[in-house]
Amino acid sequence: MKTARAFLGLSHSPLMGLNPVAAPVEAALRGAIAQAREQVQAFRPELVVLVAPDHYNGFFNELMPPFCIGTAARSVGDYLTPPGELHVDADAALALAQRLMDEDFDIAVSRRMQVDHGFAQALQLLWGSLDTPPVLPLFVNAVAQPGIPRLRRCRQLGQAIGRFLDTVPGRTLLIGSGGLSHEPPVPTLAHPDPAVRERITFRRESTPVERDAKTQRVMAAGRALAVGDPAMKPLNPAWDARWMDALETGGTALDALCALSEDSIEREAGLSAHESKSWLVARSALPAGRATHCTLRHYQAIPEYIAGFGLLCLQA
Repeated sequence: MKTARAFLGLSHSPLMGLNPVAAPVEAALRGAIAQAREQVQAFRPELVVLVAPDHYNGFFNELMPPFCIGTAARSVGDYLTPPGELHVDADAALALAQRLMDEDFDIAVSRRMQVDHGFAQALQLLWGSLDTPPVLPLFVNAVAQPGIPRLRRCRQLGQAIGRFLDTVPGRTLLIGSGGLSHEPPVPTLAHPDPAVRERITFRRESTPVERDAKTQRVMAAGRALAVGDPAMKPLNPAWDARWMDALETGGTALDALCALSEDSIEREAGLSAHESKSWLVARSALPAGRATHCTLRHYQAIPEYIAGFGLLCLQA
């Protein structure tokens, strides 16, 4: 059975196209994204396993799984991302869920997954829209403790996905969307306002007015970080470099990465740096016994986007 696999770790930011950045910064980022897009198009994936978080648009605290596979998924179209149905391969999603259950990996399944820019932006950047090759969407909780999956479990899930893909012929692209270091104003249940706690607990779709207010809050946070507001947690390029080094190297470097404490992630890289675990899941699904080579590595710390923005392409 002939199989080929590639990995793309790709940060996302809802503020792309909203908060202005210096022209050289934007040109460098757009150039790196264009390179990633060219490599993806040349690879011609027949299946895209897309691992990504949510930001209280599809998953809420009333029921928050650590991981969830979608057999269907709809983008809400937040910020500047497109709304509509993702091109989900329902058969592949169900087959993966069955395989994971058989391997004693309990997994949630959504028959009507709702996703936001965490999923949609990666597809938009690579294909220009939601008109993509077949996608298998996998949600990772990166905002709601205590159910944020631990590093070791993320790697185990990726390895189990890799064993499933060993039985799937063709070319599979594994995308980890999210991270790296960043701490945007995503509320938690520790928030003092009861209305905010209720909004992130009970499932409902935001109104246009609420969505616009959220956009304005996040834009303002990006501007505050860019001018060095001490109320904003700074980005951590050194942490981001260590993360990217480990994923590029693989093997024992991933073992060392999984030894990090959960507290250290939040302390050094920010509350939303847990999104970086999407990279770990996707990277761990590359064939274990096959050499990998890096075809693209790019990084920029962009405070206006509240993003340690990285791209990492590996082929096996």
